[in-house]
Amino acid sequence: MPRYFFDTYDGENAHSDEAGQELPDNDTAKQEAQKALPDMAKDALPDGNYRTFVVNVRDEEGQTVVRAALSLVMAEGPFDD
Repeated sequence: MPRYFFDTYDGENAHSDEAGQELPDNDTAKQEAQKALPDMAKDALPDGNYRTFVVNVRDEEGQTVVRAALSLVMAEGPFDD
């Protein structure tokens, strides 16, 4: 089974995954990257009004096979909806 490495960036700190994890294919790696983003966002609220969280997935050769990002925008009201 191929090994995938999940590097993360929370708008301030970058973390390079040195261990990786074995997964069946790129689609599964994509699902894992997507699942990680909400957890990153809840653990690091923005200091301002905007922050982007990124998961970059590398294969065993170091090639990026998936990049997923989530932007969090905070706004204060009152709002006229």
